Amino acid sequence: MTDAATGTDWQAWQDSWDRQQEWYMPDREERFRVMLDMVEAVVGAAPRVLDLACGTGSITDRVLKRFPDAISTGVDLDPALLTIAEGHFAGDDRVTFVTADLKDPDWAARLPYDSYDAVLTATALHWLHSPRLAVLYGQLAPLVRTGGVFMNADHMPDPTTPLINAAERAHRHAGMDRARAEGVLDWADWWALAAADPLLAEPTKKRYEIYGEHADGDTPDDAWHARTLREAGFSEARTVWRSPSDALVLGLK
Repeated sequence: MTDAATGTDWQAWQDSWDRQQEWYMPDREERFRVMLDMVEAVVGAAPRVLDLACGTGSITDRVLKRFPDAISTGVDLDPALLTIAEGHFAGDDRVTFVTADLKDPDWAARLPYDSYDAVLTATALHWLHSPRLAVLYGQLAPLVRTGGVFMNADHMPDPTTPLINAAERAHRHAGMDRARAEGVLDWADWWALAAADPLLAEPTKKRYEIYGEHADGDTPDDAWHARTLREAGFSEARTVWRSPSDALVLGLK
């Protein structure tokens, strides 16, 4: 959508973010498809969703296209990505955005609902070190209603297969290099464009004050995530999709 007051094409920024992310994860849409399949399978086609570490609202966008009767709360701390999200979804009363730091023990108090059918996140929680992520999982369990789901799609390489991991990484990066030569934007290029945009320049500056270039988290394997979700209070947890380097772990409350 285009902002009538400023002429900013928020849809173009949303699309640009998606293309930049797909450069790193060519199977990004596949993980989203499985995520939404599992939402429908477990909680139905009109879910109340918490889009955790929502960024520009990529998950919310796909949720609402697939489930028009859904409602979504997006929570993030990044002022630049939230600016794009708020512009893109302006006027849609199904969507609410909340600025909160997931490291703040009271972050959930800012949410408009006490519980959600589905809490969804993708390619974001690796910004947290695993001890802090375990704490977050404990905070999420009370937010998911009984019978609801939590899903996290993220980098979850298998540490027991270093040769396979190295071969896959080399193959993936060769494809990325080819795409880069054809003009695809990487992370740094995308943020440089955001910093040069009149409406995003100040939020981008604030974003770098918060995060720096990139947060310093880690990437435990999917077995760790499943085990930690069960320890946090989920009745079942397992991988429901994986690629050679990433996985989608589902916790059932």
